[in-house]
Amino acid sequence: MSDLTVGKNMVASVHYTGTMPETGEVFDSSEGKEPLTFMIGHGQMIPGFETNIEGAKIGEKRTFTLTAEEAYGPREEAALMKIPRSEFAQLEEEAKLEIGMTLVAQMEQGPAPFNITELTDDEVTADFNHKLAGEALTFAVEIIELRDASVEELSHGHVHGPGGHHH
Repeated sequence: MSDLTVGKNMVASVHYTGTMPETGEVFDSSEGKEPLTFMIGHGQMIPGFETNIEGAKIGEKRTFTLTAEEAYGPREEAALMKIPRSEFAQLEEEAKLEIGMTLVAQMEQGPAPFNITELTDDEVTADFNHKLAGEALTFAVEIIELRDASVEELSHGHVHGPGGHHH
């Protein structure tokens, strides 16, 4: 049995279920899918997730609740934008805009997903906050596999092979 524990530059494969602590509603889960594989300490996961599994061994299960700040951060009013509805004319030829719909804007810094929170005849209110911003989140996590990251993975800053990035 391996005595590896979760730490920086380790590649971890985990099964997890994320729930809303107030309601127990599941917002994300690896149940019935491949485990989630990521490199510890490279910003691939929300900060509190990695902190709470640090030191865990293969087969260990941990359940923890993160504050909004440890998860996707607080909701930012500055992330709400009113966009002229005319900018969506081409899209509206193919699909009906609806409140709650997630679209992706092409910004200078790359693609930015947003949710439509309000619609008028003239404007679309776009919320660029992460859907779970401002929320506390509970995770039940099981460590499935652990290994040291390869030199190549470390130089690229992400996992290669099964469950990771394929070039």
